[in-house]
Amino acid sequence: MPDFGTARTDFPGGDAGMLYDSIQRILALPDDTRLFMCHDYKAPGRDEFAWETSVAEQRETNVHINGNVSRNEFVAMREGRDAELGMPKLILPSIQVNVRAGQMPDAESNGVRYLKIPVDSL
Repeated sequence: MPDFGTARTDFPGGDAGMLYDSIQRILALPDDTRLFMCHDYKAPGRDEFAWETSVAEQRETNVHINGNVSRNEFVAMREGRDAELGMPKLILPSIQVNVRAGQMPDAESNGVRYLKIPVDSL
């Protein structure tokens, strides 16, 4: 959402430059193009969840991309910010499902499907 900014890029396969390029393609769409967000963290000062915005709203008020932020400025901001963030609690199980496009792992010989957490990550 515009008041929260842009997505992290420090997860496996993440790339701040690719995110910037993708954002620029979205911002090139007509102002009234509706954008539906995957999830919302309710930025400080906002009491309700939000899931829809527009290209115009993003262009005008997104805290990370409004104005004329260059690709280099955006990459430096995003990578610097990401370096300060902790690992989300559910990132390891989430990645295991996301890399399979939402499919759960195959069942093991006992018929149970497992998401596995490396012991040294705890």
